[in-house]
Amino acid sequence: MLAARGTAQSEVLTRITIYLTLVSAGLVTIGLLGQASGFQGWFAASALSILGFLSLIGVLTQIRVMNVGEEDMMYVVAMNRLRVAYNDLDPVVAHYFLAASSDDREGMERTYSFLRRRSASHLIGSSNTLMMVVNAVVVGLTAGSLTAVTTGSLAASIAVGTAVGVLLFGGSFWYSVATFLSTWRRYEPLRRSPGPSPNW
Repeated sequence: MLAARGTAQSEVLTRITIYLTLVSAGLVTIGLLGQASGFQGWFAASALSILGFLSLIGVLTQIRVMNVGEEDMMYVVAMNRLRVAYNDLDPVVAHYFLAASSDDREGMERTYSFLRRRSASHLIGSSNTLMMVVNAVVVGLTAGSLTAVTTGSLAASIAVGTAVGVLLFGGSFWYSVATFLSTWRRYEPLRRSPGPSPNW
C-alpha cells in the first residue's frame, strides 16, 4: 500500500507539473501570437483555441487530483486497519505507534498529522487547492476572452470572466468537501478512536 500511495502521488504531481508547464507555455505563445498579428485578424481564434485547450487539460487534471486525494485517504485507512490487527495480536506494540490504530475519521486525521491537529493551512496549501485556483483563473480568462470577442465589451468580459472563475472555484471546493463528507457517512469503521491523540 505504501508503494501504491507513492506511485499515485508521483503520477499526480507529474500531471500537475505538466499542466502548469502547458499553462506557462500557452500564455507565452498567446503573447507571441499577439505581437506577430498585432492582436488582429486570426489572433482571437488562436488565443481562444489555446485557452480552451488549457481549460480542458486543467479540468481533467483537477479530476485526477481529487481522485488521487480520495485514493490516498483510502490507503491511509487501510493501513490503519492493519495496525488494528497488529494491536489485536500484540497489544504492547500500540505504545510504539505514532500513526493511529483505528480506522475511523479521527484515526485517519491522526495518521496524516502525528504531532498536532491539522489546521486550515493543510487545506489552503494543498495541491488540490492550487489546482482549483489555477483552473479558476484559466477558465475565467477563457470565458472573459470569449465574451470580449463576441460582445466587444471590456466590462462584460471582466464580469463574465470573474463570475465564471469564482463559480468554478466554489463548485470545485464544494464538490471536494461534499465527497469527503459523503465517504465518511457511508463508511463503517472496524475500530473507533478511543480519544484524541496525546500529541494534539
